[in-house]
Amino acid sequence: MRKLFSRHRFSIWDGSQELGLGPDEIMEALAEDLMEYGDLRWAMRNLMSRGMPIPQGGYLQGLRDMLKQLRDQRREQLERFDLSSIFEDFRERLDEIVQMERDTIESWLSKDSEKTEFSDEVLKNIAKNNQQQLDDLPEDVAGQVKQLEKYEFLNPDAQRKFLELLNELRRAMTNTFFKDIENMVNNLSDGDIERMKEMMRALNDMLVKKIAGEDPKFDEFMAKFGDMFGDNPPQTLDELLEQMRRQMAAAQSLLNSMSPEQRQQLQSLMSGRFNDPELDAELRKLAKEMEFLNPDGNQYRFGGSEKLDLDAAMNLMNEMHDLDDLIAQIQDAERGGDMDRIDRDLLKELMGDDAAEDLEALDKLQKALEEAGYVRPTDGDRWELTPRGSRMIGQKALGEIYARLKRQDLGNHALPEEGRFGERLEEPKRYEYGDPFHLHMPRTIRNAIDREGPQTPLHLKPEDFEVYRSELITSTATAMLVDLSWSMALRGSFQAAKKVALALHNLVTSQYPRDSFYIIGFSAYAKELKPQDLPYLQWDEYQLGTNMQHALLLADKLLARHQGGNKQIIMISDGEPTAHLENGKAQFAYPPTPETIRATFRAVKHCTRRGIAINTFMLDTSYYLKAFMDEIAKINGGRVFYTSPEKLGEYILVDYVQNKRKRLAR
Repeated sequence: MRKLFSRHRFSIWDGSQELGLGPDEIMEALAEDLMEYGDLRWAMRNLMSRGMPIPQGGYLQGLRDMLKQLRDQRREQLERFDLSSIFEDFRERLDEIVQMERDTIESWLSKDSEKTEFSDEVLKNIAKNNQQQLDDLPEDVAGQVKQLEKYEFLNPDAQRKFLELLNELRRAMTNTFFKDIENMVNNLSDGDIERMKEMMRALNDMLVKKIAGEDPKFDEFMAKFGDMFGDNPPQTLDELLEQMRRQMAAAQSLLNSMSPEQRQQLQSLMSGRFNDPELDAELRKLAKEMEFLNPDGNQYRFGGSEKLDLDAAMNLMNEMHDLDDLIAQIQDAERGGDMDRIDRDLLKELMGDDAAEDLEALDKLQKALEEAGYVRPTDGDRWELTPRGSRMIGQKALGEIYARLKRQDLGNHALPEEGRFGERLEEPKRYEYGDPFHLHMPRTIRNAIDREGPQTPLHLKPEDFEVYRSELITSTATAMLVDLSWSMALRGSFQAAKKVALALHNLVTSQYPRDSFYIIGFSAYAKELKPQDLPYLQWDEYQLGTNMQHALLLADKLLARHQGGNKQIIMISDGEPTAHLENGKAQFAYPPTPETIRATFRAVKHCTRRGIAINTFMLDTSYYLKAFMDEIAKINGGRVFYTSPEKLGEYILVDYVQNKRKRLAR
């Protein structure tokens, strides 16, 4: 009855057929969640939950996909079967048995009484008596079975079929407690009954000892009765008890899923099946002792039409419990990130080899990142990005910005090769004294050929030389001020600001090693942020205020460490200042008070006197905000850009690169 999910991947055979998920692809897949929520563990859990594309094609299904498939399978089973058909099966079989018996009775009664001997008359009386017993059978299935147990059949085939039905009920009774013990109850002889009672007494004694904390002597029990537990007997008492708990829960689920009348009938059918009071007493004792394992069943509402017998119904209940258990395990793993919670054998049994392979691949994602040096464990079960991992996130953010620039036809902004005196441009010019000697060979040779004609050897003269134009890369100290106020998150701007800060830090450290770059976060107060902390950065939801004054003063303090070169502040915000410092404490007010505005303007003037340019990137365009920002630009001489979170990165990146250059060779 298992339904296995089949999924196939096709690719060129390379001898290994690995999924091909490298650490770079994994980092890219979790980067967005890490930037959005600032929690590496949560980002990893979310990645394992949703899965990810495979570079060679296809998709690595996540826990969420597995849950959907399991729930679909569970729903399909509920929509497929009809539990009431169990009793229809019993009734049809009993009707067949009774009809076979009636046919035999009719043949006995139809003999000519005048030609029969005395013995035949006796047989007729027996037949009449049996006919009366059949006529007196109750209407319900359970009542008929109990009556027929006392009935002496005239038809041997009918008797055989009835014994088969009784054996099925005995199996169902024992399956309430045990798994794979069909041999224990098929064709039980008096000796088998005695051995079964002996086993039950030993099992009950063993459970009493376990509950009392004594040695239950499980090995001795299995040495004596292990052959009664099928081809795969339990290896420990705990394993046996877990099997029994699951069987009892499945049986209880079958009862819970029936109507009260059906439940009563089935209980009546299965009770006392062995016709042995001592064995029945041991079974009742076992059920009572097993209550400490809480074998509560579930309730399933089946609404299908497909018929099934009692054995199939018990197997179905076990399968439904397996589905429920696996769904619960995957849900726990999805919430806690612990893949060890999932029973791999059960998942493979219910969902097939592909799902087992995907689960194994999901389990290796974090290990792949650790081996690549992108993440490392910290105290307890927590993980953090390494500096290399932070750089990887920054490179991804930078690449996304460049990709958007390219799509918007703003030119290819990949940086040209850096020369000794600056960056070389592809545009040539005649060489002048003092120019960096970046010789443009094709143009130089062409000038000589134009002057002398095509001949060898070719004689070069000073006027033939052309060189590449160059730009001076100035040394720049930059402080990026990122608004951490709650409104940034509310308007969806916070992640964009984080991404830009990471991208610009990656650009500066990789392409402009002589530059210095600081990051300052500000809400009610300002604080310096380390680049490796940016992925985890969250907005300040506990302190209200946008304290630009404190951020500007802190930026000035950091930039004061640099005596030469350019100094600039890049400020990202979505609103006017609503807080300032008085005696070292933040004073918040909304709308902003004149004191806050004056304190902010004083900080702007202070930075201006220090020669620090302030370029502001605003994510809102209200009239009041424009007036305030225009005043800052008037005081400082810097620029104000009004943009959206989606275009913030392009604005800042292009502005930074363009202002790094000034022409040397003109």
